[in-house]
Amino acid sequence: MSDAALPSPRRAPFAPDWAMRILGVLLIAYLIYASTQLDLGLGRFITGLGEGGRFLARMFPPNFERWELLLEGMLESIQIAVLATVLGIILSLPLGLMAARNLAPWWVSGPVRGFIAVCRSLHYVIVAILFVKALGFGALAGVAALTVASIGFVSKLFAEAVEEISMKQVEAVRSTGASGMAVLLLGVLPQVASRFVGFGLYQLDSNLRNSTLVGVVGAGGIGGTLFAAFKRFDYDFVSAILISIIALILLAELVSGRIRAAMR
Repeated sequence: MSDAALPSPRRAPFAPDWAMRILGVLLIAYLIYASTQLDLGLGRFITGLGEGGRFLARMFPPNFERWELLLEGMLESIQIAVLATVLGIILSLPLGLMAARNLAPWWVSGPVRGFIAVCRSLHYVIVAILFVKALGFGALAGVAALTVASIGFVSKLFAEAVEEISMKQVEAVRSTGASGMAVLLLGVLPQVASRFVGFGLYQLDSNLRNSTLVGVVGAGGIGGTLFAAFKRFDYDFVSAILISIIALILLAELVSGRIRAAMR
């Protein structure tokens, strides 16, 4: 009888994967070890629930008596978010085009991608602290920090969107003898314009949220008012600020959703 006629050995239908089992055991062991090192215990969590309940009780009812201070901080946060978004998009558009590997040579796209990676590598709060040290307290530091954050996010998405375009349309425009700017305006941007607008709206939503946080480190906006209220143990005013921030974010989400729907 030939080797081909010999029956193949039967294999278990659900053979154990010992490598994954060992990896799972090691992961569980590490989680237990990390929990002990960080002093994570059920007792502390239960105690924290009680303290959290008392803290929430002091936040209600919210106090809107100082609505002028609240409104001033909210308007400053909106201004910071809008300015940072506009500046970030204006700077991200050429950076995204230069970072696209189907349009720019490697010696251009490589360094630009490295710069974008640097902008994305640092959290915006850390960038805000650096700008506060360099520029001083106030909205300027917040605008600068969120502009850097916008560049890191939007320019990367711009570059990826440009790399997905059809080059046939680009080559058709080039074949007419059009200039490089005309190729971008007629061959590239029409294919990605709607996505660019979507990226900009998403970044505006993100900057509205982030503008409330950079104020905690002194970069202007409602975050500074919130931090000051916490330091004064003025928790009913803290509740009013948080409710206002949530209302602002929900309103921005509603408006941006309507704009996206109108563009479809």
